[in-house]
Amino acid sequence: MQQDDILVFRLGATCDLADVEEQSIYVGKVQGFANFGMFVQLNERIKGLVHKSNMKMEHKEKDTILVKVRQIRPNGNIDLEEVQIQVYQVQNVDRKSTTVPIADLVNRVGKTVAIEGEVAQIKQTSGPTIFTIIDESGTQNVAAFVEAGVRAYPEVELNDLVKVVGEVMKRNNQLQIEADAIATLEGDDATTVRVRIEKSLDARSEPENIPLLVRSDVMERLRPEMKKIAKIVRRAVFTAQPIIIRHHADADGICSAVAIEQAVVALIRESGGDFDADYYLFKRAPSKAPFYEIEDITRDLDFSLKDHVRFGQKMPLVVLTDNGSTEEDEPSYKIASVYDIPFVVIDHHHPDATIDKYLLAHVNPYHVGGDFGITAGMLGTEIARLINPGVEPLIRHLPAVAGVGDRSEAPERALYLALVNDQYSEDMCKNIALALDYEQFWLRFNDGREIVKDILNISGKPDRHAKLVALLVEGANTMIEDQMSACMPHVVPRDLSNGAKLFLIDVEIHAHKFTFPPPGKTSGEVHDRLCKANPGAPVVTIGIGPDFAVLRSRWVLMNIPKMVRELHIEIPGGGISGGGHLVVGSIKFVEGMRETVLEALINKIGGAQVQK
Repeated sequence: MQQDDILVFRLGATCDLADVEEQSIYVGKVQGFANFGMFVQLNERIKGLVHKSNMKMEHKEKDTILVKVRQIRPNGNIDLEEVQIQVYQVQNVDRKSTTVPIADLVNRVGKTVAIEGEVAQIKQTSGPTIFTIIDESGTQNVAAFVEAGVRAYPEVELNDLVKVVGEVMKRNNQLQIEADAIATLEGDDATTVRVRIEKSLDARSEPENIPLLVRSDVMERLRPEMKKIAKIVRRAVFTAQPIIIRHHADADGICSAVAIEQAVVALIRESGGDFDADYYLFKRAPSKAPFYEIEDITRDLDFSLKDHVRFGQKMPLVVLTDNGSTEEDEPSYKIASVYDIPFVVIDHHHPDATIDKYLLAHVNPYHVGGDFGITAGMLGTEIARLINPGVEPLIRHLPAVAGVGDRSEAPERALYLALVNDQYSEDMCKNIALALDYEQFWLRFNDGREIVKDILNISGKPDRHAKLVALLVEGANTMIEDQMSACMPHVVPRDLSNGAKLFLIDVEIHAHKFTFPPPGKTSGEVHDRLCKANPGAPVVTIGIGPDFAVLRSRWVLMNIPKMVRELHIEIPGGGISGGGHLVVGSIKFVEGMRETVLEALINKIGGAQVQK
C-alpha cells in the first residue's frame, strides 16, 4: 500500500466502542498523562492509553496525534500506539444507528436509539444537564451527565440542531433518554433536519376546521384570524416555547384566558412534556387595567429573562385577551420589541390601528363590522376549541358566563346561554361571573388557577363548585349592598342638553376604599340602580375619583376613546389618558385639573347622539 492510500479514521461524536476496530489508525487528542504513558481521546466518549514504550514524541494536552489500536481488552480498555504518517486519507466514521421519531420512543424502552431535532431548552440541574429536544413528532427530554451540577456538552446551544444517541429509560414514570453522545448538526445535515421539522410542525400546528358553537356572522368573518392565532399557539406548544396569557381581571377576561389555559395545558401534556411542564411552560396572569400596562410587561420580562438564564427557556409567546388593542398598550409593546417577544391579541375593545405592527395576529370584532358585544370570553373559547377540540366539554359554558358578566347585549349572548341552559341557567351564569369578580379582587395579581377552576366548575368537583359559588356570591352581594347604602344618597343628578340624564358619584369620598366592590364595579352597580329608577330614559353615570372617572352609559352613543384623545389635545396640562369600549370606559387626569376635565367631558357627553 502506498502512503497516500493509508486510511486514518476520525470517530464521530456518536460512535461508541463497537465502532472501534483493532489495527486501524485513528485521529486522537491528547487528554492527559500518567507515569506509564498518556491518555488519548478518540472522541468525547472513547479514550485509550498509549504506553510510554509506544510514544514516538513528546506532547502536551490537546495535541492532535495519530494512533493505532493495538488491542481492545475484554474490560473495554484500549491499548494504543502512536504512529507517524506524513501522507494519508482521513475517513469519518459515523455510528450506524437508526434515527427514530420521538413519538416512537415509547416502544424503545431499554434500547439505544438516535434522535435528531432542535434544542428547545437546556436546564442545568444539581445532577445532569437536561436538554429538551423537539422533532417532527414530539418533545423529549435528554439527560447528559459529566459530574454533578456541571454543564454537559457546553458547545450545544439553544435552537441548535443535534443528533442524540442514548438509551431510552423511564424516570418517574416518564420517558427520558440517557445520552451517550450529543452532536451538533451542521451544513446539509442541519438543513435537512430543519426542513423536515418545519414541514411537519406546520402541518401539526394547523387547527381542525370545526364549526363555531353558535351561529354568528361576526365570528364567522373572524374565523381566519382565529385560526391563525390557534396555529401560532399550537406551534408554541409543539416547540416548547413558554406561553404567557395576560387578561383583564374581570369575569370576561378570566373566562377567555381560562378557556385557552385548558386547551394549552392539555396540549402540553399530550405532546410529551415533563409532568410539570404545564406550570413552567404556561403562565396565566391577570392585568388590573383593561390594557397591557408597563407594570405588566416589566413583570413578564423579569420572569422570562430569569427563566431564560436559569433554565435555558426560550423567550415566551404572549397572548393578550380582553386587552391589547389600544394605544395605551403601545408603550409596553415597544419595550417587548427590544427582546423580540411575539404577541397575539384577542380583544373586543375599540382597536387603534397603530398597534397591529407589533402583533402576529389580532382578533377583534371591530375589524369585521362587529362591536364589544362579542366578548373576549366568547372569542377566547372559540379559539381554545381550535387549539384543542378535546377540551370543549369543559369550557362550552364559559362564553355564557362571559356574556352575562360583561353585560353583552349582542344576539350571541342569548345563543350561548341557550347552548348550556340544560346545565347553567342565566342566573347561575350571573352568579359564577360575580363570584369570579369577587374572588379575583382578593387574588390581586395572582391567577388563582385551582380556585378559579372550582368557581367555573371545570375541576371535576361539582359539589365544591356549588358551595364555593354560593358563599362567594353571598359575600359579594353583602359588600355590594353595604357599598350602595353608602353611595346612593350622594348621587348628584344633572340633565344634559341632548335629553340624557347624567348622574355623578364621587367614589373617593362617598364609597368604602380598598375593598370590594372597587371603584369601577361600584360605579357600575350605581349605574344599574339608576337605570332601573329611570326606565325609558338615556342614562350616563360617572364615578369620580381624585384623578380618574369611570363612565357607564345606556342609550347615549358616546365614543370614549375618541373623547379621551380630543380632551388630551384640548386641555393642556390635564395629563389625560384612558379609553375602553365606546360607551363603557375610564379616563385619567391629574388631580389639580379634575374640575376642568370633568366639565369638558360632560359637555362632550351632552353633545353625543341619543339612541331613540
